[in-house]
Amino acid sequence: MNIEIFAIIYILFTFLFLLTGLPVGFVLSGIALIFSSMGMLFGFFDYTYLIAIPNRIFGIMTNQNLLAVPLFIFMGLILEKTKIAENLLVSMNDIYKNSNGGFAISVIIVGTLMGASTGIVGASVVTLGLLSLPVMIKHNYPNSLACGVICASGTLGQIIPPSLVLILLADVLSSAYQQAQLNMGIFSPETVTIADLFAGAILPGIALPIFYILYIKSINIKKIDTINNIKKIDTINTQSDEIKEINFLKSFFPPILLIIVVLGSIIFGIATPSEAAALGVLGAVFISTTQKRITFNIIDVCSKETIKLTSMVFMILIGATFFSLVFRGLEGEVLIHSFLGNNIEDKHMTLGLVLLMMFFLGFILDFIEIIFIIIPLFGPVLFTLGFDPIWVGILIAMVLQTSFLTPPFGFSLFYLRGVAPKNINTIEIYKGVYPFIIIQVLVIGIIFLFPSIATFLPNLISN
Repeated sequence: MNIEIFAIIYILFTFLFLLTGLPVGFVLSGIALIFSSMGMLFGFFDYTYLIAIPNRIFGIMTNQNLLAVPLFIFMGLILEKTKIAENLLVSMNDIYKNSNGGFAISVIIVGTLMGASTGIVGASVVTLGLLSLPVMIKHNYPNSLACGVICASGTLGQIIPPSLVLILLADVLSSAYQQAQLNMGIFSPETVTIADLFAGAILPGIALPIFYILYIKSINIKKIDTINNIKKIDTINTQSDEIKEINFLKSFFPPILLIIVVLGSIIFGIATPSEAAALGVLGAVFISTTQKRITFNIIDVCSKETIKLTSMVFMILIGATFFSLVFRGLEGEVLIHSFLGNNIEDKHMTLGLVLLMMFFLGFILDFIEIIFIIIPLFGPVLFTLGFDPIWVGILIAMVLQTSFLTPPFGFSLFYLRGVAPKNINTIEIYKGVYPFIIIQVLVIGIIFLFPSIATFLPNLISN
């Protein structure tokens, strides 16, 4: 057995055990230790790679950028648990209820704002499903359309800053980019910051909900009251239009202002990501307090959930560190570079193949696992080929978002299935998301063909 075959077996065993449902962090570190021990017995592995692990873990613990992870999670949970999104949806319904397809548009807008404020896809889909699905069904929206709108809107949190995907991507991409530069003999490597990815994601994050709304309006214009029988929402409300507008402004502008302040401070370099995240937490608590929605019980629940989610993320990150170091010690990077370089002549085909692999892996693995496992393996190879790391990062985030939405294994579909009424068939959920998947693929294709869409704002701000 040579070292290349041993490295391939190592990867296969890792993915096999990931499918068992065992804790990911422990699977990655456990398999890495087993195969490193076997590699030393066969003479394939240098033990000095294991000696570097404590320093790597200490580097993770002292990484200031990663401090933003628990802070943004806590901020999102506060906004979710205090039902600020629910209040916003109700207020928007009052404004748009006399517009054909207005409630669906309200769901898209609220989903966009939830993505920008919470960044937690599961929470967004479940919240939107519980709040809006019964109302949409009651007012004769087709089941498939209602489900599709909710799933697509809730999944926007994958790409819209301050997305947890982008925060984790920035750290991993930066390491891969620096490794690629060192491999090319550049000993003063550039980095990729969270602000870079946030800025790069703004235009795609705005484009998607706009396309969603245009799709909804196109349906209503052509088929209203004939094919789909979508009726105007006529909820009885005795409040005057002036009061409704005031309620809308009260529910809409505080979270919008919070998002602008948090993202603006990061993108324009006024505050570090961790400082901006702390400001976001303070702002979320302040908004919830002024609206008399926060309690000590909510803070307790949010704190415990934040600890749980953060611990999971960091355990996976530590496990991924074990995995990547052992893979590098088994000359895995050489294997990948040899395969991609020798078998695929066009570098864009190489990138497309990696993105396609991530798309299918998104059916069985969480985005955190894909980011921490796949990017350290393929990232240095891609950046050696000359690809812009910001552009690649945005494409990866978009592909993972699409994977979350695609049947039969999209996680967003499972989230909605868990809260949807029993009379809604799973096949109706599947049918409903296909138009939005097409929109997603269309936007990915545009970004792939025109990289400046992702790189324009980061370059503009940096200059």
